[in-house]
Amino acid sequence: MNSPDNRRPDEHLEQRARKLWREAAQRIDPATAGRLRAARRQALETTKAPAHRAVRWLIPVGAFAAIALATMMVWQPLPQHQATTVMHATSSTDELDNELPPDADKTDPNLYQNLDFYGWLASTGSHTASR
Repeated sequence: MNSPDNRRPDEHLEQRARKLWREAAQRIDPATAGRLRAARRQALETTKAPAHRAVRWLIPVGAFAAIALATMMVWQPLPQHQATTVMHATSSTDELDNELPPDADKTDPNLYQNLDFYGWLASTGSHTASR
């Protein structure tokens, strides 16, 4: 198909370079050829080695990260101001939910002086709130 006249100019240069390379490769002494092969093997091994080392470290690092994440999810102390707010909210809710009257020892004795007034206030408080 390709006659010598229809070739690209680069093809001629390429073929000439291949021919010279083959001739030079045949004339190389065995000691130099052995050193070149050893250098090539060493260069190929160093490109494969970092990937192998990285894979070897992935398992322990991944396990450590999973343990750290699980620890952080399970154990998260509340900041001090949130803990006190939660405790106050819980105690006030407990006091509101308590339907029994408070013990006389824990309350102010002045509250028991006007029990009739507090009873009247409780009975009329719901009517005035609805108006």
